[in-house]
Amino acid sequence: MDAGETFSMIKFEYSDDESEEVNFKNNEEENKHDGDNLNIKDESTDRCHLPLWKVIVIRKEGVDPLDPQHIYLIDHAWTYSISVAYQHLAEIPGLLERMLALMEIDIEGKSQEEMITSILNNMWRYNQSYSFGGTNIEAESASPLWYIMDEFGSCIQHSDSPNFRTVPFYDIPSQTSFTLLFPVKQVEYEEEVTRDYIEGLATDSLSRKALRIPWEPCDMSDVNCNQREQSETFLRSGRMEETTPDLTQDFAPVPTDRKLKVYADYSVIRENLHHRAFEIVQDDNDADILWYNFHFKEYRDLSISSPHKMINQFPFEHILTVKDLLAIICRRAAPGNNTVDSDTLRTWPKWLPTTYNLKIEVPQFVSYYQQRASRKLDNHWICKPWNLARGLDTHITSDLNYILRLPSTGPKIACKYISNPVLFPRDEIGMVKFDFRYLILLQSVHPLRAYVYKHFWLRFANKLFSLDNFDDYEKHFTVMNYANTTLKQMYCHDFIEQFEAYYPAFTWKDIEKDVFGILKSVLEAATSKPPPVGLCSSPQSRAMYAVDMMLEWDHSNPDKPHIQPMLLEVNWAPDCQRACQYYPEFFDDIFSVLFLKSIENRPVQLL
Repeated sequence: MDAGETFSMIKFEYSDDESEEVNFKNNEEENKHDGDNLNIKDESTDRCHLPLWKVIVIRKEGVDPLDPQHIYLIDHAWTYSISVAYQHLAEIPGLLERMLALMEIDIEGKSQEEMITSILNNMWRYNQSYSFGGTNIEAESASPLWYIMDEFGSCIQHSDSPNFRTVPFYDIPSQTSFTLLFPVKQVEYEEEVTRDYIEGLATDSLSRKALRIPWEPCDMSDVNCNQREQSETFLRSGRMEETTPDLTQDFAPVPTDRKLKVYADYSVIRENLHHRAFEIVQDDNDADILWYNFHFKEYRDLSISSPHKMINQFPFEHILTVKDLLAIICRRAAPGNNTVDSDTLRTWPKWLPTTYNLKIEVPQFVSYYQQRASRKLDNHWICKPWNLARGLDTHITSDLNYILRLPSTGPKIACKYISNPVLFPRDEIGMVKFDFRYLILLQSVHPLRAYVYKHFWLRFANKLFSLDNFDDYEKHFTVMNYANTTLKQMYCHDFIEQFEAYYPAFTWKDIEKDVFGILKSVLEAATSKPPPVGLCSSPQSRAMYAVDMMLEWDHSNPDKPHIQPMLLEVNWAPDCQRACQYYPEFFDDIFSVLFLKSIENRPVQLL
């Protein structure tokens, strides 16, 4: 409780002339400044982001970074997850008033709804985040929490050369979170206390400029927004190293004079594989087929020690199943060298939602976003981690400041939200979002040979679709398997019948033809380059991938609307429990195609 002996909060007073002068200087000199507390006018809100407060050192001796006494605890005024932010502000006594005062928001003539909206729009300049980690932490529990420091902490301004750091700290005995404030260099009497708002997020000046936009708005629309394929180093970075098979080995053909022994981690296979050509074994040493539910990496050892075994994975398949890499791979299918049409801002390939990596492509993303904004094009984006599934830590917004703060919670990609989806009529609800899943059965890479399983799976939203209330999960998301809510299920043939009845000008056969063409293009792109930037050929490998897709209306030709299938993601080790419930012969089909190369009477089609 002794911070008042070391620090003081100072409030700025600006005259209109001073405010205009600061804005003029910032616009003219934005490329020259060192990043310390400079602000320019935010044209999107017609307001100036001038610092209203700052913190200074009032201790005559200054602050020595080597003095262990200078570690301070800052309280958190508000901790929340994004999905409940509105509810907190509406229901927690005193919170709305405190946030309005902390953010210096003018409330004259505003309703409670307008006040809450103002806070939600402004809070990204104050938000910090933390999450819990550890081997025994469930994914949901490890999702990021956001917090706003108390009035003192929120007054500390940004600098690219800060003299203090702020780091979240959780005290387990009291189950309370704080922020630690401590110096990283000598700070003299009456010197301002500063911290780096985007610490650790970027090192190059252009990316830091983009990430500072919530506090220092600027125009970056002149940055080239085309994406370029990343280097081999990037495609390998952060991934577990894996070996490639020794292709000089003598790989024996699949035995036909006995049953093939299957070892499966996945209990659903053990319970539902009934084909007489296979038998389940309990020890992987005894198996001909290894179906692992963990990522296998030692293909060279497998090819040398067990050339007769087959496995349910291909080397370097993460280029398909990791979201940020999938976008890179798919852009190989774009015509020409550019991914963005400068005249229309449409991106290529047309079946891939416009996607930017918010770690390495943030200046390009900001440029593209601002160009769309200037043309008054829809600018809703869905931002998701490249390494999580089931909609965890996924956000939908058109707020640029919101998007630019999300990388602080971990690596994210920003995908253009499908704002004009083809909807499906649900009884007693109306028109809802839906997506669908096809399975790819990959037999070999070189030559490329893959089949698609013609039975597909549907997932439906539970609420009427509209382009608002983006924190309403049941309106904007379709994965209900893991939510405590209604899960609508439907056979694909029943869906097709109802779909074609509602959209008589379109047949599922034509849509499916486009879908299968996209699936083939994805595989061709993934195998067009050698490993580690492409799928690796392996005589022992077979694989099943689940591909999620959605339909979007394409009105580029107003006289003839077109339904465009859009690729969402490619999943490894998909949950097949529902598949077996719908089609008891499901794994008999899968194993027959992958390991016996027998497609007779199986619902598959060659891609």
